[in-house]
Amino acid sequence: MDPSMSKNRPPSQRQLKAGELIRRALAEILSREPLRDPDLRGVSITISEVRASPDLKHAIVYAAPLGTDHDHDVIMEALQRSQSFLRGRLGKEMQMKSTPRLRFMKDESFKTAEDMTRLLQDPHIAQDLKKESE
Repeated sequence: MDPSMSKNRPPSQRQLKAGELIRRALAEILSREPLRDPDLRGVSITISEVRASPDLKHAIVYAAPLGTDHDHDVIMEALQRSQSFLRGRLGKEMQMKSTPRLRFMKDESFKTAEDMTRLLQDPHIAQDLKKESE
């Protein structure tokens, strides 16, 4: 079950605000902190979304490496291995009662956007779209 949803309710304003604050702080930490994990060295990572649980004790972090040279699964495993370090840094940067436990998930939105662009550029699809717009 997605911890950002409680009994099919949308996330509260508090959850949304906390998620955005965590997202910004993690992006800043990842951009400036040298990570020890060899799988993360020299990798630029984007944090697209953070979903906080209702009690703000857990957060799902949607991340992806920038560029296509990296194996997304390897990067996600490395981020998960680094979660205690990142959580510690997050705790120093944020003024929250407790720092949430982080769970990293692969962000598929970039791949979906690439797939859609590739599909729309297909000559057969472009021809069909042109016919519909006339």
